[in-house]
Amino acid sequence: MLQDGKIYIGTSRKPDDTNNKGEYLDLRYGNRHGLVTGATGTGKTVTLQVLAEGFSDAGVPVFCADVKGDLSGISQMGEAKDFLAKRAEQIGLDPYGFEEFPVIFWDLYGEKGHRVRTTIAEMGPLLLARLMNASEAQEGVLNIAFKLADQGGLALLDLKDLQALLNYMAENAQEISAQYGLVSKASVGSLQRALLVLEQQGAAHFFGEPALKISDMMRVTNDGRGAISVLAADKLMMNPRLYATFLLWLLSELFEELPEVGDPEKPRLVFFFDEAHLLFNDAPPVLIQRVEQVVRLIRSKGVGVYFVTQNPMDVPETVLAQLGNRVQHALRAYTPREQRAVKTAAETFRPNPTFDCATAITALGTGEALVSMLEEKGVPSMVERTLIRPPSSRLGPITDQERQKVMQMSPVANQYDVDEDRESAYEILMARAAKTAQPEPAPQQSAPQPGQDNGTAGGRWTLPGFGDKPADDEREQPRPRSGYQRETVVEAAMKSVARSVASSVGRALVRGILGSLKR
Repeated sequence: MLQDGKIYIGTSRKPDDTNNKGEYLDLRYGNRHGLVTGATGTGKTVTLQVLAEGFSDAGVPVFCADVKGDLSGISQMGEAKDFLAKRAEQIGLDPYGFEEFPVIFWDLYGEKGHRVRTTIAEMGPLLLARLMNASEAQEGVLNIAFKLADQGGLALLDLKDLQALLNYMAENAQEISAQYGLVSKASVGSLQRALLVLEQQGAAHFFGEPALKISDMMRVTNDGRGAISVLAADKLMMNPRLYATFLLWLLSELFEELPEVGDPEKPRLVFFFDEAHLLFNDAPPVLIQRVEQVVRLIRSKGVGVYFVTQNPMDVPETVLAQLGNRVQHALRAYTPREQRAVKTAAETFRPNPTFDCATAITALGTGEALVSMLEEKGVPSMVERTLIRPPSSRLGPITDQERQKVMQMSPVANQYDVDEDRESAYEILMARAAKTAQPEPAPQQSAPQPGQDNGTAGGRWTLPGFGDKPADDEREQPRPRSGYQRETVVEAAMKSVARSVASSVGRALVRGILGSLKR
């Protein structure tokens, strides 16, 4: 599987159907990204499994989504079967042994793996707007909400935090609009309804703490093999937008957190994006531009991104141009669009004079693919018709008992399985609202004392109700029904200091290329 810094993928065939040569993926170019495409049932999942095994044996951590449940078998020892032994004999794989691989199971719902969470703040307004299918006006309101949270020191951890902040914005829309631009109650109401839909679709499981640490997905075992993180996505696929947004957030986190390493001898992490068409379906142009930018720049962080999808036309050309390692399984050409897809796929390969690429794509058998990998100096190899090697781990899903055993032995067992709910925006805003609703105490005097300042503190707008308490020797004046409250000179000074601190905190909260919070 691994020879001289290369991962064995399979053996190419000559026109007379005899063995030609082994096809390998050079680890030096593993972070140059890749594409695995093909129609349903042509062997894409097995190819993904083979690549994941090879990277793991090379000491490279792997992340992949298990959309159908079949990929979970990579955690178990392979089993001898006639068709596997036949394929091994065909390609000259001798000896053909079996092994199990170090796997960490993850699940947004906590049912088939360890819980995966992030916070609203770390998701950022751009990806959250994508998840909520927000309009341009609604996305603007979301950006203002995040700005208010940053400046006011309001931690946005889960959906109820964002809901409480939106309620606050609706109640103070006029004042907020004067400071940051129009915030209409209609836009806020639409976002609140979208949050309700997300909650009903199960997104509440995704937002909260403890948040996922990227380092837990980049583990290497004591024997030098890379851990394979498998995300249980069969239930998650019922909400394709959440699935795509989650994987894009994860890619964004990797980009923001990992340092530059240039071109390492092997990748630091390989990221398989299965059902990649879901990422680009109905995506606004600005998001596609950001994805292209991340894919182009994350290579220097030592991360390889491999898109797995049915049709190469599912991936925008600007992203497709960044994918150097290609595995093309069979495509069907029954419709005009499918015929264009075959032509597009054929034209992306470096031609081989011994066969016609477009004809070969429609004639490939199951477990057979056209393979072109980057060679010396990053030049694509000539495309070869290749029989993919059989995997060493088990083909197909595992039982619930086997999954529980793997989870119990996991290095992150019990680390993410219990929810945390520390004080955040929801608790702070609810406490302030309750305090405001309490009746005012009877005034101790009917007129202000000499020297008392009846003006308000100068400076920019701040969140109402976030001032400090008055000094012991100063008494609050009766509050008018409008909610306007006079302040003493001491109060004004203390609020000015508080605003300065909040402003410093706000400036320290820097958001990255996809709007996620840099930790």
